[in-house]
Amino acid sequence: MEALKKELNTIRTGHASPALIEHLKVEYAGVPTSLIQIAGISTSGANTLVIQPWDRSSLHSIEKAILKSDLGLNPINDGNVLRINIPPLSEERRQELVRVVRGRLEKERVIIRNFRRETMDEMRKAEKNKEISQDELKRDLDLLQKLTDKYIALADQVGKDKEVEIEQV
Repeated sequence: MEALKKELNTIRTGHASPALIEHLKVEYAGVPTSLIQIAGISTSGANTLVIQPWDRSSLHSIEKAILKSDLGLNPINDGNVLRINIPPLSEERRQELVRVVRGRLEKERVIIRNFRRETMDEMRKAEKNKEISQDELKRDLDLLQKLTDKYIALADQVGKDKEVEIEQV
């Protein structure tokens, strides 16, 4: 769930959030480095991000990485910091982002179901090898299904929360 939340935080909403860009890879000293490792990222107001690099020589590399990303953001370089104004989302873009959230949510459901299937296979193999009884297998399979349902419901809730966040004007 934490990985899903982290992934959904990278989806842009109408508000400035450091999570939007902190994962970006910046070419620093010839090595791709996460932006969060080479700069401080803060918000200034509800719609502006401020990036203060630890090393001013990396300013141009950070700017280039932001422009190359698929976020559609344009940084303003004043020589010391980068400022990014987060424009409000159009209705069309909001709908597109909701579809992206739903796609990532479906991937998460598939991952959960795959874990369930792998665990069921292991349990059935243990029962076949007489490591557990049929009663234990049935009880454990029921428990596994309840856990699967719980985590799918949690993922759905995380997705719904993100959709509400995206659709707020």
